[in-house]
Amino acid sequence: MSPIASDPPLASDAAFWSDVDKHVIRYGAPFVPEIIARAEGSFVYTERGRKILDFTSGQMSSILGHSHPEIVATVRRQVAGLDHLYSGMLSRPVVELSRRLAETLPAPLTKSLLLSTGAESNEAAIRMAKLVTGKHEIVSFARSWHGMTQAAAGATYSSGRRGYGPAAPGNIPIPVPYEYRPDFVDAAGRLDWRRQLDVAFGLVDAQSTGNLAACIVEPILSSGGVIEPPLGYLAALKRKCAERGMLLILDEAQTGLCRTGTWYAFQRDGVVPDILTLSKTLGAGLPLAAVVTSAEIEQAAAERGFLFFTTHVSDPLVAAVGNTVLDVLERDALDARAAELGAFLRAGLLSIQHRHAVVGDVRGRGLLQGIELAPAPGAEESSDELGAAITRRCLELGLHMNIVQLPGIGGTFRIAPTLTSTEAEITLGLEMLDQAIGEVVARTHLAA
Repeated sequence: MSPIASDPPLASDAAFWSDVDKHVIRYGAPFVPEIIARAEGSFVYTERGRKILDFTSGQMSSILGHSHPEIVATVRRQVAGLDHLYSGMLSRPVVELSRRLAETLPAPLTKSLLLSTGAESNEAAIRMAKLVTGKHEIVSFARSWHGMTQAAAGATYSSGRRGYGPAAPGNIPIPVPYEYRPDFVDAAGRLDWRRQLDVAFGLVDAQSTGNLAACIVEPILSSGGVIEPPLGYLAALKRKCAERGMLLILDEAQTGLCRTGTWYAFQRDGVVPDILTLSKTLGAGLPLAAVVTSAEIEQAAAERGFLFFTTHVSDPLVAAVGNTVLDVLERDALDARAAELGAFLRAGLLSIQHRHAVVGDVRGRGLLQGIELAPAPGAEESSDELGAAITRRCLELGLHMNIVQLPGIGGTFRIAPTLTSTEAEITLGLEMLDQAIGEVVARTHLAA
């Protein structure tokens, strides 16, 4: 790993990347070839002083931007007074955040468990569903991402399944309602999601041993390629679950807390999950997650001895941060801001699509948008190669982008700016993306 070609390495840089090669375990995509020194607002800054616009809000988490002054002040104040406790102890920040989350949610979602990561919250939710129903089978989307721990990984299908032995027993995938690339179509060639869902649950019933516990899905599949189920799908899915005595778990790690233009993505559909999981956006970049459910489900779980005792459950430091996140979201009406900025971003992406035939689809909601690359059949470069080249050029121009590469579909850029972005910052990002796509496509055509 080395810095980008336009930046000749310094001796200290060479030592840094040598240490990376010798001492850092690789855990996914290649590391971004920059040494990041600090971050502020919508930008990260390298040790060399390069300013890079962060179009992913960190790991889709820093909804208030990097180093938000109120978050910084909360961390400084809280860490000096009460940072971490024995897991059986409670503090005011934890109880306050639990109450305030309930106030942002529809009935009957009133009780919370505060944890650290999205995988952890999904693990706890699945564990609770299994205990309460007395069953163990879990249904999830075939392009899902719910985490890397055992039960969460078992319900994850977008990547990471090969080479690790058998997943937890009883996991059953269902097809994704993917309107751009439909598998079940009506007479007009559009996605027939009702028939797809009926067939999917026919297959679920055929595979089930009579132990269907829960279905866990993301309201917008992010790692699956920013795919949003059509309006009406989640309500129909919940009916399928209710008919089988299953619980519906919605994983709003990336969509929760105003990113999509409403406080929670499920609000668009008029559906209330049995269990809701939050992470990423709840801590605005710090490790904070939550499981939220009804008093009835929590009571049943407690009576059966629900156990999820972890080192950092109910930690006061991050709970205090969560309260500050809610303060800022409410005071600054960032749900409305995300809807407004999201419309501005989408208009810009549609303009890019109009100018570049290689952009096949624009989709998403609010400040979680995706553009799917769809090179013409027989093109010199595959979508993977094209996406990688555009990503590199974006970084050279000063824009950090994240691309999802899944077998059988084009590369999809996930675009998730901070909720505190300005229109000028969104415009800057769109201009750099437009330039990168144009240059890479032109270079490819010249090479051909």
